[in-house]
Amino acid sequence: MADLLNLNRLVYFTTVMETGSFTSAADRLGVAKAVVSHQVGRLEEELGATLLRRTTRRVTPTEDGRLFYDRAMIILREAEAAYGEISHGAVEPSGTLKLTAPLDYGTRVVAPVMAAYLKAYPQMRVEANFDDAVSNLVDEQIDLGIRVGWLTDSSNQARRLGTIRQIVVASPAFAASLPADANPNQARSLAWVGNAQLRGVGQWLFSREGETVLTELNPVVVCDKSPAAYACVLAGIGLGIFPDYAVDEDIVAGRLVRIFAQWALPTGGIHAVFPPARFRPAKVRAFVELLAAAERRRARGNVRGDAVHS
Repeated sequence: MADLLNLNRLVYFTTVMETGSFTSAADRLGVAKAVVSHQVGRLEEELGATLLRRTTRRVTPTEDGRLFYDRAMIILREAEAAYGEISHGAVEPSGTLKLTAPLDYGTRVVAPVMAAYLKAYPQMRVEANFDDAVSNLVDEQIDLGIRVGWLTDSSNQARRLGTIRQIVVASPAFAASLPADANPNQARSLAWVGNAQLRGVGQWLFSREGETVLTELNPVVVCDKSPAAYACVLAGIGLGIFPDYAVDEDIVAGRLVRIFAQWALPTGGIHAVFPPARFRPAKVRAFVELLAAAERRRARGNVRGDAVHS
């Protein structure tokens, strides 16, 4: 693993040399500026030499830096050539794709994409880990992570594939028991099923035409897995908040009813997340394109459903 990290540091360093600044290098690589600065600093520590002079206005190479850049570029070109069929120049994906995704998104969206992927590339194999816990892509040697909601790890590269809406739902029986004028202002007095995997388990911000309501919820049950929270809401225990992909079909089928339909909750994103690298293997690129296409289809067919309460 150390050799792999050292090779990544060469990428960070040569990108700074090529762009002339840590900020521009971070933009090109799709990571935070602090990550680039830290990795170049680690490289200098390993070499025992100063490669770059840093001022508030610019970054310039030292003599050692210029010499090392020339050698580093040779190493990187050789490494890129060695990738062969599993890197940038690959025509067909090959090998095994190792990916991770949240449990509910994985079962509902990623699994059908995996079927299409394996049909298109029957020589491929996939190792899929569907879990609400966030995996460390580098440490666990994962090719692709699918993240739903809000990104927190700035050391990885990411591509936004789609958007999720968060929806308040209830079973038809529970919805019928709600007061006729129920709205987010009364949310605290209502029974909720808490979903620890969604942002803002304790407080939620509802908005409508310039009006906002920041409210605490009153969970009578708190679940650590999204499918468990979904089952509790379906059983009529209380209100729940879920991403649209998890409940749209249930709303259409009448198994769930949308509540507070005139109010919006903060939207999140669907992101493909990659370990830091200059190029992505063909097996990863092909899967991400299929998932992006699935997200575009889902966005076009998004169902908002009718609600009992506004």
